[in-house]
Amino acid sequence: MSDSVSSDPSLSLTESAARRIGELKTIEGNANLMLRLAVLGGGCSGFSYNLSLDDQRNDEDTVFESHGAALVVDPVSLQLLNGSTVDFIEDLVGSSFQVDNPNASSTCGCGSSFSV
Repeated sequence: MSDSVSSDPSLSLTESAARRIGELKTIEGNANLMLRLAVLGGGCSGFSYNLSLDDQRNDEDTVFESHGAALVVDPVSLQLLNGSTVDFIEDLVGSSFQVDNPNASSTCGCGSSFSV
């Protein structure tokens, strides 16, 4: 499989998440940064989300673009994330990217791990 840019709505960024990615690109001084979302084994519910900034994509990655920002996901993670939305939440407790995953049958209290 080769690099692909997808507008497929199977994974999306909210406007708030896209705005935060743009801010991080400016802070880091790297206009090529994308938000990388991966699913790792572990966490209190079985799987955990791993969010990081990346300016590289692998041949098998899929890139989703929304509101001028890019979200990159590997094919194994994409199977567990199909239909998800990534948002950026700011409240009194702090601020963070959050994943709304319709495939998760349960999540932990912190929202960073899930089971299917």
